[in-house]
Amino acid sequence: MEPKYKRVLLKLSGESLAGSEKHGIDFDTVLAICEPIKACVEMGVEVAIVVGGGNFWRGRSSGKMDRTRADHMGMLATTINALGVADALEQLEVPVRVQTAISMQEIAEPYIRNRAVRHLEKGRVVVFGCGTGNPFFSTDTAAALRAAEIDADIIMKATMVDGVYDSDPKKNPDAVKYDTLTFMEVLNKNLQVMDGTAATLCRDNGIQILVFNIDHPDNIVKAICGEPVGTLVKEA
Repeated sequence: MEPKYKRVLLKLSGESLAGSEKHGIDFDTVLAICEPIKACVEMGVEVAIVVGGGNFWRGRSSGKMDRTRADHMGMLATTINALGVADALEQLEVPVRVQTAISMQEIAEPYIRNRAVRHLEKGRVVVFGCGTGNPFFSTDTAAALRAAEIDADIIMKATMVDGVYDSDPKKNPDAVKYDTLTFMEVLNKNLQVMDGTAATLCRDNGIQILVFNIDHPDNIVKAICGEPVGTLVKEA
């Protein structure tokens, strides 16, 4: 198979790393996700990854806690996940670097755009932790921002469902799946692709989003090779 994209930004939710445990990191699950990433790298695709932290902590559902502090805790959770993904890739002999938006020089590089691009050009996977480094912004927004900064061809958002539906398919058995959407449809219909800030950032920078199911990790390779998986969001 020939890759359709040269440089991709893969967005992994924290939940996707937890496997059947639903909390924390299931390392067998992480390895299963990293194996197709290795295959993509071997095809010459440059892969950057943004990880969420919901398997450990969600700032927006922290009750009465100060939102800024809660979001900082969430950023630390994403760093745990970034290190876990990096370790799995290293076990598969894939060169990898972790960069964090908050300085943690003892365990990761600080995020520097030019350095990240250089790593990608050298065939290294770059895993971004800490979101944007700012409270009140989701890791989806971080994915959109990093994709714009590194000039990624597409954001591949790995989720627990096989695309975008007109309603929650877990609650509505008659929910209809979209094959393609425009950004205006996503925003006007309030579809849960990404939060509004992230979707608007992608629209304004011409970055396509592919939403697909990570329960079958081989979908990563299929998506990068242009096979019809999930839902593609693009400008009209």
